[in-house]
Amino acid sequence: MTQDGELDNLVRKRIRGLRLAKGWSLDELATRCYLSPSTLSRIETGHRRIALDQLAPIARALGTSLDQLVETVADDDVVIRPQRDEAHGRTTWLLSREPGPQGMSVARMRLTKPAPRSSAESQRVHPGKDWFTVLSGTVELLLGDRTILVEAGEAAEFSTMIPHAFGAYGGPAEMLCILDHDGERTHLHPKP
Repeated sequence: MTQDGELDNLVRKRIRGLRLAKGWSLDELATRCYLSPSTLSRIETGHRRIALDQLAPIARALGTSLDQLVETVADDDVVIRPQRDEAHGRTTWLLSREPGPQGMSVARMRLTKPAPRSSAESQRVHPGKDWFTVLSGTVELLLGDRTILVEAGEAAEFSTMIPHAFGAYGGPAEMLCILDHDGERTHLHPKP
């Protein structure tokens, strides 16, 4: 099958999938995009070529953009594999391949080492805010001169202009983090 044929088939599947996800019949979608139900049926089944003047109203009616309807997405590897950092006692799963709104990234972390106690130099500072919720165990958050224990089911949000560090308290802990660009670079790719 040619690349154009594969894209054509993908667009047809997306149209049908979006229509069914909305719970619409062919008649309902046809009314919304000013096409006949038989034309839509033939478009979805591949018995009619999709014309640009048909595709734009279909996308609009389905609440998507023409770009999203025809975009090709590389899905070669959909598995998120953990990155282990034994030196810092951390395993990380970066859950968002591309930064989301305002450059935010989402990560799951498993912490096995306690928060660093050596000196204030081990606490990092960067612009922005960090947010995390503890999934299991207890996370010790060092925030300036304060020590805060955040237990499973609790969350923390703080300005990252305050020197900070975190680690496991009393055993392994898992947390879900939302980090901006600076937070991702600081916490997920620390300098040795």
